[in-house]
Amino acid sequence: MLVIVVENSPPRLRGRLAIWLLEVRAGVYVGKVSRRVREMIWNQVETGIEDGNAVMAWSANTESGFDFVTLGKNRRIPKEMDGINLVSFLPPETIEQQNKLDKIDPFSVPGNEDNIP
Repeated sequence: MLVIVVENSPPRLRGRLAIWLLEVRAGVYVGKVSRRVREMIWNQVETGIEDGNAVMAWSANTESGFDFVTLGKNRRIPKEMDGINLVSFLPPETIEQQNKLDKIDPFSVPGNEDNIP
């Protein structure tokens, strides 16, 4: 079993995912595919996600019975503890600070004149 959830993704990526998987809700895709197809789908997510974020979870022979990967900015950060994958939450302020830093023009930062081409 494979589950992919995308947020703020471009329509072309959502259309591409709908070719391989069933969209049961907006941005939520499920299906049963081989490891090879799963990796190919994740490559397409990586190249097409732009400013969005994604998580992919699949059945695996692990203690929890599944494994997952994430992509893009999100408050949920995967953490491995004692061989089990867990999810840690960042405070909302951390995400807001990251977004502000992304919007700063590097050429407008004082003392950054050496980086001007």
